[in-house]
Amino acid sequence: MKRKSILALGASNTFGYDPRSYLGSRYPRDVRWTGILSGEGYDVINYGHNGLMIPPERDFKGLSELIKSRLPVDIITVMLGTNDLLQGLKASETAARMETFLRFVKITAGDAEVILIATPAMKRGEWVQTKTLIEESARLSPMYRALCEKLGVTFLDAGEWGVELSYDGVHFSEEGHAAFARGLMEYLSRK
Repeated sequence: MKRKSILALGASNTFGYDPRSYLGSRYPRDVRWTGILSGEGYDVINYGHNGLMIPPERDFKGLSELIKSRLPVDIITVMLGTNDLLQGLKASETAARMETFLRFVKITAGDAEVILIATPAMKRGEWVQTKTLIEESARLSPMYRALCEKLGVTFLDAGEWGVELSYDGVHFSEEGHAAFARGLMEYLSRK
């Protein structure tokens, strides 16, 4: 059976940021969800970057070149939006930005399946001090689901996978990465 190839576009939870670290270090490769999938036989290209927000249209040309340089891949995962919320955008504004970005990814992806993954809602923690931020993050998943139905893109909700967040209320713990990998692999195994 052919190994499935995955291009993972995302922010710090794709990068594998370790919130206990100093200066933005990451969990070891075999702890990060992308590394766990690689260990299970998937070819994963990790394009996660700390602090990444949903890219604006002015960045699409460079991203198009990046994506096309990695094609063909079987799957492109997109997991973005948390940093947009952390920067003060509402869930509705974040979903609107995601719609523009997803349309671009879908056109650029060739034959790859595009999967939008909603992260678990934030919880109170070092980075999350307001009830409003927690509420906005909880609103994002259903908005992403509706967007995917509209665009014909696969939607997965990591909030349903028991992903543990660290003390900062945003980033996956080590156990959270393992749970995320299990949830995604369960979906991929049915393909």
